[in-house]
Amino acid sequence: MTVQLVLGGARSGKTSHALGLVDKIAEQEDLQKFYLATAQIFDPEMQDRVKRHQDERDETWMTLEAPLELSTIIRMHAQADRILLVDCLTLWLSNHLLAEHDLEVKRNDLIEAIQDAKGHLVFVSNEVGLSIVPDNKLGRQFRDESGWMNQQVASVSDIVTFVAAGLPLVMKDSR
Repeated sequence: MTVQLVLGGARSGKTSHALGLVDKIAEQEDLQKFYLATAQIFDPEMQDRVKRHQDERDETWMTLEAPLELSTIIRMHAQADRILLVDCLTLWLSNHLLAEHDLEVKRNDLIEAIQDAKGHLVFVSNEVGLSIVPDNKLGRQFRDESGWMNQQVASVSDIVTFVAAGLPLVMKDSR
């Protein structure tokens, strides 16, 4: 089992990179591919984004909705004959932030689920700490929580890749 984290900014190519990783690993090891979608659709623009992501995947993918219960779904579906792609952690985090859940508890539960997983996991997450400091409390809280989450997931990942302009840069490979 390997855990990979793919970080990048908006429209950096991180999801495309992660899809390619999953396709390659699944083919090499004869694994079933699962896409764990964390987005919630509240407006037509988000619906268009989701549709674009759906169009990137073929019929060999199983899709599971995981806007809040990501840890539970990982525990249920991370098995030796599968590879799970979570897209994306920052949407999952924002869902919990807006629901006013205890984010430290949610992050710790996610880390436990990752460590207990029996199959391959690939996570996509936004790196939001490279921009300007947000001018409002909610924006700063999201930036901080996202940074802490990415650090925790990176610490339990075997491979961490940063993607910018569609180009992957491996930051960690402890295999």
